[in-house]
Amino acid sequence: MSETVRVGLGERSYDVMIGRGLIDAAGAHIAPLLARPVIAVVADQTVFDLHGPRLIGALEVAGVRVHALTIPAGEASKSFAGLADLCDRLLALKLERTDLIIAFGGGVTGDLTGFATAIYKRGAPFVQIPTTLLAQVDSSVGGKTAIDTPRGKNLIGAFHQPRLVLADLAVLDTLPPRQMACGHAEILKCALIGDAVFFAWLEAHGASVLARQGGALAHAVRRAVEIKAALVAADEREGGVRALLNLGHTFGHALEARTGFGADLEHGEAVGLGCALAFRFSATQGLCAGADAERASAAIAAAGLPTRLPEIPGPPPSAGDLLADMTQDKKARGGKLTLILARGIGEAFIARDIDQGAVRDFLIGEGAAR
Repeated sequence: MSETVRVGLGERSYDVMIGRGLIDAAGAHIAPLLARPVIAVVADQTVFDLHGPRLIGALEVAGVRVHALTIPAGEASKSFAGLADLCDRLLALKLERTDLIIAFGGGVTGDLTGFATAIYKRGAPFVQIPTTLLAQVDSSVGGKTAIDTPRGKNLIGAFHQPRLVLADLAVLDTLPPRQMACGHAEILKCALIGDAVFFAWLEAHGASVLARQGGALAHAVRRAVEIKAALVAADEREGGVRALLNLGHTFGHALEARTGFGADLEHGEAVGLGCALAFRFSATQGLCAGADAERASAAIAAAGLPTRLPEIPGPPPSAGDLLADMTQDKKARGGKLTLILARGIGEAFIARDIDQGAVRDFLIGEGAAR
């Protein structure tokens, strides 16, 4: 049994299907989208070893010829070198412009494959089958695709919407607890942006979500996707309200860059920490009550996520370096820093022309080096 959330984008609208067993039914769901019965599946080696044979079997039962391409697991694949390699391998298959490509994996696979399909013969159709909680509630929905560079995360990319998203909750059974917590950070972020009632529900039921209890997990994923889908439908290319989905990301991306996009700080952990920082900075500026900042941090910490800079392994990054990275954020305008801040739980807003000195002082107060 599955539930469906529609991403309303006119003729480019698509469904996000949420439920258990969707991989086993992938052939039936995807076959109607094909111009011809040929598909390339891109997956990292870990995901392919765990779930690849099931997906390929489901597609072949539907009469589809499948080309499987594996990439190395980890953020390092989201690079110019990784993009060039994947595009070359797709071209070697002689795929046509209308042939569909499946991104089968977590956020790295989805971002890289989505970007490759955006530029493959000037645009090929693709389907997202996300296999992490974070990808199911965030990166697989909305059409943002990108690679990283040494100067920052996701700075080179394109908007390219999938034709379908299949969020099979059963694959989360094999997900390590740390990765479940990373996905939970994105769910909390969605609630903190615009749904105080959902946030209160997560305070009460977050442990059940993390424990993968069926009803709680399905509700959390569906509601997070509904929140994101509504913002994407209202503002596909992030000219306005869609930027709210970046709550915690300006702080978080800077921290990821300063920790080398490595295992010391996973993306979801950076988002959770970034949300805590955004709420505490909002409180220091008199924008929201300190009690709301404390509630946000408590819910993030309850998921096993960091909420303070000293919790990151290694020496603290400098406030100046973090601020330099933050000014390279894609939301920056005219060299001015833009942050997503909050007036309370569920009341995020876009704050432009932020005083960089205030941010620097805040970061030092939070434990960053001078």
